[in-house]
Amino acid sequence: MKKQQPSQEKFKTMIGGQALIEGIMMRGPVKDAVVVRGKDGMTVEVKDRRIPKKNSPLRWPLIRGVYNFFDAQVTGVKALMRSADLSPEEGEAASESKFEQWLEKKMSSEKFQQVLIGIAVAMGLGMSVVLFFLLPMVIGGLFDRWINSNLGVNLIEGVIRMLIFLGYMILISRMSEMKRLFAYHGAEHKTIRCYEAKLPLTVENVRLQTRLHPRCGTSFLLVVMVLSILVFSVASSVLLAVAPGLEAMRGTFLYRLIMIVCKLLLLPLVVSVSYEMNRWVGRTDNLLTRILTAPGMWFQYFTTNEPDDEMIQVGITALQAVLPEQEGEDRW
Repeated sequence: MKKQQPSQEKFKTMIGGQALIEGIMMRGPVKDAVVVRGKDGMTVEVKDRRIPKKNSPLRWPLIRGVYNFFDAQVTGVKALMRSADLSPEEGEAASESKFEQWLEKKMSSEKFQQVLIGIAVAMGLGMSVVLFFLLPMVIGGLFDRWINSNLGVNLIEGVIRMLIFLGYMILISRMSEMKRLFAYHGAEHKTIRCYEAKLPLTVENVRLQTRLHPRCGTSFLLVVMVLSILVFSVASSVLLAVAPGLEAMRGTFLYRLIMIVCKLLLLPLVVSVSYEMNRWVGRTDNLLTRILTAPGMWFQYFTTNEPDDEMIQVGITALQAVLPEQEGEDRW
């Protein structure tokens, strides 16, 4: 067996993807594709993307980051639910609860799906905010009575946040149910790496690629967490300068509550700036960007596994389904 080689990237594509239940979703410049492997072969579903017009404010810097983040969450949940319907393990054994049966009776199928997607997105984002931001803020805030430096308190929060994130990744990476999902994640990365190296999309070529990719969502989340330390530190200092009376309240419950609320309100800004940084890092290849992406690449050892050849074929099929008509239209 040939040794896996790092990708020799010839260009950077905007095409990205997501692992699904026994499948992969790929998002191209104008199309989304969901490919799921079942008992009777692969099911391929391709849809046109709803892209904001060129002059739309949703394309403006800082605004586009929040829009694309939520759009990715909604699209990802839809694809995940669809893969659950199509996959042999999940689709056949699924049985509706009484609550789901009641909802289906009260609403049309389309509205039912919209409600489920809305609930799933809200729960996913809510859990992420509570686990990776609110909890570290609460724990870090306990140190404010002893540490007068805003940077110091936010550094403690950042360390706690990273430890929780690392522990979460290690925990889920060891779950048997997640190992196949992470293998499909690896197949997605390998396929994109092969395409960016301008090699023929064959199982043999894809197999040789690295399963790590600098523009992965895992790397984006890491940037969000690190950048939040800087943004929260600056914002806390500005707030205390504007409202000096807060300093006398340091160490109290009200002080901590005010700081937590202000930081939570800044999360959209953190996401937007992180998105712009990810775009810049994704388009630039030098020593600085390689250093900046190194931690995120390392974290991908927990969120990706080596895929088998059938998983790689799913990735190839999904990527080919979203390729643009003219070469270069998907250049990052």
